[in-house]
Amino acid sequence: MTRTAFASPHAPDQVTANSRTFGRRKLLSLGGGVSLAALAAYYEWRHGRWLPKVYASLPMMRDHRVKLDTVSDGVFVAHGKDPKRNLQALLEKLGGLAPFISKTDTVLIKPNAAWERVPAQGATTHPELVAAMVHACRDAGAKDIIVTDCSVDKAELTFARSGILAAARAAGARVIMPSEAKYVEVQVPGKLGSWSILEPFALATKIINVPIAKHHSSARVTAGMKNWIGITDKKRSLFHADLDGSIAALAALMRPTLTVVDASRILMRNGPRGGNLDDVKVTDALALSTDPVALDCWATELLGARIADIKYLKLAADRGLGELGYRDKLVEVTTG
Repeated sequence: MTRTAFASPHAPDQVTANSRTFGRRKLLSLGGGVSLAALAAYYEWRHGRWLPKVYASLPMMRDHRVKLDTVSDGVFVAHGKDPKRNLQALLEKLGGLAPFISKTDTVLIKPNAAWERVPAQGATTHPELVAAMVHACRDAGAKDIIVTDCSVDKAELTFARSGILAAARAAGARVIMPSEAKYVEVQVPGKLGSWSILEPFALATKIINVPIAKHHSSARVTAGMKNWIGITDKKRSLFHADLDGSIAALAALMRPTLTVVDASRILMRNGPRGGNLDDVKVTDALALSTDPVALDCWATELLGARIADIKYLKLAADRGLGELGYRDKLVEVTTG
């Protein structure tokens, strides 16, 4: 099966004083009430690149999906103890990362780094998977690779204790703490209105979501789409007024290039924070797809829940973000 997605704009570049000067007639031809969005669109068409400062102030997000008619929207699952080997096997099934990433791309990798936990506790993305994803993006030719998340616990401690900080840096990524970046306002689809998100999410040209599958006390299941709550630490408690609707809206906002779900060890109870090793089940699995809805359906059943009971799955499918169900497009491999 194939899916139709959308290509992303070129990566942001620095803008010189001369290149900021628009012809008056061409500017006026855009209309008397010209908007920042229209200006940015014109500039991209005319000069083939984006204005970073202008783009950051726009009430919209770019679509990070890539149009590739030859790429399957299957759910690929690898079984094995080595996260790196699992990822390599799945990327081979996908046809590699090169068709998704160009030499002009700034790629943002979004792990789940919410809690100050060690990998064995199953609350954060495995650091070896994050490192393997950084290496894969680098091998595909990405111009810049960023790893970031808005942690619930103190970010500096969370990234260090989870092992993600050291692993990502050793692999060659820039790790950005929320305290090191500013926030920008973007328009979130649905009832949420505008929202302040960490600027690297707004400026990245490709985004790879690398969450962990685990139990969640409110949403019941957290995997790919729930992971987007970590794009901000500002007023995120307001998402819980309509948590299912918020998850679907954020999924519509982010539209990732790829989702890779860490299921090497999954928190079956007392999530999302966890802490007790007795709540963790070792499954040694990794799943990848361009369809975030189908992938979350896989994670839902892995955690022992029913797809029909997780409301945000249907809400996201109704938005056209993916398909409910996954069994008819499941491809499994064993890496040992």
